[in-house]
Amino acid sequence: MDGVSGHDPSFLGPTVPLPVAPDPVRTLTSTHFTVLLHPVRRLAAATVVDVDGTALRDVPRSDDWFLDPRVPAHEQAGPELYARNDLDRGHLVRRRDPVWGEPGVAAQAERETFAYPNAAPQASGFNQGAALWLGLEDHVLEHARAQRLRLVVLTGPVLAGDDPVYRGVGIPRLYWKVVAWAVDAGRALAATAFVLDQSPQLDDDALAVALVAAAAADAPPPLGPFRTFQVPVDDVADLTGLDLGPLPAADVLPAVTAQTAPGWTQLARPEDVRLHRP
Repeated sequence: MDGVSGHDPSFLGPTVPLPVAPDPVRTLTSTHFTVLLHPVRRLAAATVVDVDGTALRDVPRSDDWFLDPRVPAHEQAGPELYARNDLDRGHLVRRRDPVWGEPGVAAQAERETFAYPNAAPQASGFNQGAALWLGLEDHVLEHARAQRLRLVVLTGPVLAGDDPVYRGVGIPRLYWKVVAWAVDAGRALAATAFVLDQSPQLDDDALAVALVAAAAADAPPPLGPFRTFQVPVDDVADLTGLDLGPLPAADVLPAVTAQTAPGWTQLARPEDVRLHRP
């Protein structure tokens, strides 16, 4: 991790800067990606990864999660959060996304995705909606084939003030993703955004009972099945408080959803994603 520059703002040609968080964050650079760690919430406010689809490599899965030595242990949600429960350590930067380039560089990038600041607690045993969420980047990458197969992918949890707390960590119910690529032979940006909702499908009374029962049993708060939405990039900025720079103006979606409210389209399959302005 030392000596690497992380996300390259000029990776696509048109500039994609790191998002600016509303709260102080630690900027952690790794091979081909950067994590903005919220030290109070102990989770990432955002991650940004550069994906070169022309140079991706298959490397053995290391599966060795570790605390980032650059950050005090009490500022990152570590193994104690995931012990003896059914929470998954969900990669924010996907394991395969930064794994490109020379073999040694690719292998280093793969290992670095297993740092705990790149993890976030997600429901395990979730339904087939997980495959949809995990496949969105591949779908957009295929769409960008004519533009040299390069993407910049921003991902993170929505760190809401009312997230249920478990073992001292607020458990996010929403996750977001913004994918950017170049268009017009690298002269302009295009972008689209997605939200993953794992809110429990319970009414207020049932949820209150479930939260009390979970706390009494030292169990994670209830989480629901994965529901994935394509949303305006501006909505992600509103949900998170992040300044996403040029990405809202590059959104392919607003013209599509201008006649709808609130502008969120639930997805059932990758083919439902809109990647062109009409």
